[in-house]
Amino acid sequence: MNDAALKSDTHDIVVDEVFPHQPETIWKTLTTAELMGRWLMVPEGFEPVEGKRFTYQTTPAGAWDGTIHCEVLEVKPNKRLSYAWKGGHAGNVGYGSRLDTVVTFILSEAENGTRLRLVHSGFVLPENDTAFRKMGEGWKKVVKNIGGLAGDKD
Repeated sequence: MNDAALKSDTHDIVVDEVFPHQPETIWKTLTTAELMGRWLMVPEGFEPVEGKRFTYQTTPAGAWDGTIHCEVLEVKPNKRLSYAWKGGHAGNVGYGSRLDTVVTFILSEAENGTRLRLVHSGFVLPENDTAFRKMGEGWKKVVKNIGGLAGDKD
């Protein structure tokens, strides 16, 4: 578990959505690198294997090169995927500030489909305020995109 997750002053982003697709279809959309690139960013080196390290590349800011360093923490096929999400730089304020968080996707059966719950945990406020606000809005769009792509794969 990361240090941020142990602090009591951390905040989480939670997005809940129900899709009319089987868990296996949502899982494939969450864990296939090519599809991940269509709903979020192209991962470099991703495999749904615990301990696997991979990166995403986004817009650099200040002393931060824009690389998001991730490590797969938990894989329960068709049920749960969790990975560390670390980036930013301690010298940055606002966008690109130091971030040490965890992203978890939880799939469960729902009437006529699958409930997808995304929890992005460990935001330390006020240091991570910009990321918390922007990613809070961004994840809502991303989760809807996951459902749209899953519909293409049924």
